[in-house]
Amino acid sequence: MDIKVENITKTYGPQRAVDRISFHVKTGEILGFLGPNGAGKTTTMKMITNYLLPEEGNIIIGGKSLLEDAEELKKHIGYLPENNPLYQDMPVIDYLEFCAEIQQIPKEKVPERIREMVRVCGLNQEKHKKIGELSKGYRQRVGLAQAMIHDPEILILDEPTTGLDPNQIVEIRKLIRELGREKTVILSTHIMQEVEATCDRILIINKGKIVADGTAESLSKQVQGQELLHMKIEDGDPNEIFKALQQLPTVDLVDFMDRQQNRFEIQSKPEMSSRREVFSLCVEKGWVITEMIPVETKLEDIFRELTMN
Repeated sequence: MDIKVENITKTYGPQRAVDRISFHVKTGEILGFLGPNGAGKTTTMKMITNYLLPEEGNIIIGGKSLLEDAEELKKHIGYLPENNPLYQDMPVIDYLEFCAEIQQIPKEKVPERIREMVRVCGLNQEKHKKIGELSKGYRQRVGLAQAMIHDPEILILDEPTTGLDPNQIVEIRKLIRELGREKTVILSTHIMQEVEATCDRILIINKGKIVADGTAESLSKQVQGQELLHMKIEDGDPNEIFKALQQLPTVDLVDFMDRQQNRFEIQSKPEMSSRREVFSLCVEKGWVITEMIPVETKLEDIFRELTMN
């Protein structure tokens, strides 16, 4: 099911936690929802799940308004909040059975769904333990299981890998990618590697407003704007090489990275590339290029640039 968020707003006193934001998530897409603390991520996700109501705007899910058909649409949504609400004294199996009943799964299908969630979330060895006896990682898996027990078409996951060890994080990422093939997934996280490894698209929110929307590659181009090359050019005088590079028509700036080793940083003019020109220059002068490394803007750099103000 597609999700269309249309100009939604939510305020807490004088603060606009979410300020007229709009975006669209397609079926089979995993959207990474990023932002600093207090940016409005969790508030937005709570509005999509109908836990909170927007003061302005609308949320359209599968062509129906959440404001008008909330009870019906909530059946199609699975939600894992940031603070995973679990009943610590309940055994895992009993808790999943309880969640299945809440989601109105027909009784004859409940055992099958529980078995499937135990398998998918890797809970087989822990299924008879009380939730309070589980590690943080396994409690998080139980939270994922309750979010998916009714096989929802939409998954809203707020910090799903918080507190997990590296092996568990890899397993949960793999699970989310598999789920994303057939479901609509919105994933909130502070871990940039998680977004790059898991998500098809990234949306960054800051101070209640969307400041970026696109793939990691497209956001990198949007922020960087200019090609940056790290190069090592040998068999020539470093000062002569420096001056020759400066004179190339595609080059904006040249700087020494290491004069002793003939290492240079070259920034091209906007929308231009200097690779061919530098190569031709070196052939003409008899210099040898032993390194040419395009420098990519990291997602962490993009995030900082867009959310520092």
